[in-house]
Amino acid sequence: MRVTRGMMRRRLVWLLMILLLGIAALAGRLVFVQIVQNKWLSTQAKDLWERTVPLSGIRGSILDSAGKPLTYTASAPSVLVVPAQVKDKEGTAKRLAPILGMAEDKVLKTLKKSSSIEYLRPGGRRMTQAQVDQIRQLDMPGIYITEEGKRAYPYGDLAAQVLGITGSENQGLTGIESEYDSQLTGEKGGITFFAKANGELMPGQGESVQPATDGDDVKLTLNLQIQQYVQREIEQAVAEYNPDSVTAIVENPQTGAILAMANYPTFDPANWKDAPASTYNRNLAIWQTFEPGSTFKIVTLSAAMQENKVNLKDGFYDPGYYEVAGHRIRCWKAGGHGSETFLNVVENSCNPGFIALGERLGKNTLFSYIKKFGFGQKTGIDLPGEGNGILFKPSQVGPLELATTAFGQGVSVTPIQQVMALGAVANGGNLMKPFVVQDVQNHDTGQVVSETNPTVVRRVISSSTAASVRSALESVVAQGSGGKAFKPGLRIAGKTGTAQVAKNGHYESGHYIVSFIGMAPANNPQLIAYIAIDNPHPKNGVVFGGVIAAPIVGNILSDSLEEIGVEPANNGIPKKYKYGDAIPIEVPNFTGLSLKEAKQLALQNTSNLKVTIQGSGNAVVAQSPAGGSKVDEGSTIRLILGDNPASQSIDKGKQKQ
Repeated sequence: MRVTRGMMRRRLVWLLMILLLGIAALAGRLVFVQIVQNKWLSTQAKDLWERTVPLSGIRGSILDSAGKPLTYTASAPSVLVVPAQVKDKEGTAKRLAPILGMAEDKVLKTLKKSSSIEYLRPGGRRMTQAQVDQIRQLDMPGIYITEEGKRAYPYGDLAAQVLGITGSENQGLTGIESEYDSQLTGEKGGITFFAKANGELMPGQGESVQPATDGDDVKLTLNLQIQQYVQREIEQAVAEYNPDSVTAIVENPQTGAILAMANYPTFDPANWKDAPASTYNRNLAIWQTFEPGSTFKIVTLSAAMQENKVNLKDGFYDPGYYEVAGHRIRCWKAGGHGSETFLNVVENSCNPGFIALGERLGKNTLFSYIKKFGFGQKTGIDLPGEGNGILFKPSQVGPLELATTAFGQGVSVTPIQQVMALGAVANGGNLMKPFVVQDVQNHDTGQVVSETNPTVVRRVISSSTAASVRSALESVVAQGSGGKAFKPGLRIAGKTGTAQVAKNGHYESGHYIVSFIGMAPANNPQLIAYIAIDNPHPKNGVVFGGVIAAPIVGNILSDSLEEIGVEPANNGIPKKYKYGDAIPIEVPNFTGLSLKEAKQLALQNTSNLKVTIQGSGNAVVAQSPAGGSKVDEGSTIRLILGDNPASQSIDKGKQKQ
């Protein structure tokens, strides 16, 4: 076919059009890349070039109710290395090694690594401020200082399960450290720079620093002094009775605030890896469930009085057992208590009497009160790992189950549930939600970020019923089975508990949990104290809550009430002394006497008391305990000397030792 000139022209036109279209497409692509995709491509490039050395803020402290640190982060700067940026590796290693206390060849080996970022271990981790200052003065390329932190515990194992533990990256693992991890952690920062693929700095590019933000402080409701009292009593109980475990709680029943919470076994949170996982993972005070025994009778008593099913003056006869559905349930006292009033039933912790109260209430009413008091459900305390407890299902409750539940057998509860239930009796009938965090504060300014307000869960009983139950429980301590908790002038009210431990569907012979729960003063309770001792081994072989646990709670309440400034009173139910009981001794009044007169009075009247003298002067200006108060035999009376009795005073808080 012959190609004409016209055909050639048409082909050239088409070729030119295709070429123009290609140029237009290329120009469009260039515009798209340069303008439309510019931001995205720049971001991608920056992501490839950008390197960040992490900076961590200081983890917040955990404080007691007065603001004293129970745990805090000790500043611990560390050295980070970007090996590709270190040009003079030998010289840098030579200068760093003596500062860090490391061998020069070991530092050099790290500097020669091909990784992007490295720690200089071990000398470069958690350095002193002097080391940091020396390294910064050298101003070496590729060497960066970052802040790390190590938790410090000024009071050792104090409240260990409450505080909790942190991991290798300072993250909260248990306790408050876990529950409030986000508040304690703060915000991370970093030193950002741009580097080539081999790690070298991009020319003309500097560093930018994003400071880290410190975490907030968490202020607890725990009272440091009361917590120490509780742990002292636990240590003494462990030494004397060698139990499997012990748990104790002190609470303010008016608010639900927990003032102390401690367990045995415990651990050192600074070295928690040395302890068994079951010790640092479980806070027995909120996790452990067990049959409460007679402390649970407070619920049965409260329900019966609220429903007008009993008058404490009414009579009851205990032959030593109670027949239920063909079963004979025996009283703890062989032969029974005989004729008694229902107040005596409470004082004596008489099981047949409480079975009778359970029958009067019926299963539906009794179990409705059990649930109202918070059993069978979590209290909602602001700590991780809380247990629910176990109750019979209504369909499973027959006459026998009703009878055993009425005196605290066959149900499973937690210590914190029992404390909050008694709290409802103490404060006039309101079940409170427990809490251990008072507020969260800015670490630097102390400004409150958030705070916990007391929360009423529900009203359980009337204020008049609560007052009647408190009176009965005061009688338990003054004239009944809780006598060893009695302290003159403190009006302690409470209930004993001795529960056999069930295992694999059977009760273990000789294995008991003994407990006592008490409140004071009975007319207006400011504190509740509870202790449970699992499997004690007393030398005399007597395993009863009234013998082992009651005096411990008495000691805790006595010291704790003094700590919060509650003065003794003498208008409570008088103590009924039994054979073998130690009778308190009245303290003479030394105040206002000359030193010579005080010494003569001490020799004449205080043969069973110890007297110590503090200060200097020629007269006694103050004393503790006060004259006229009653104390146990062997107690110590502190006399404070001065020159002018009329103008001298003493701060009770400063008299404590």
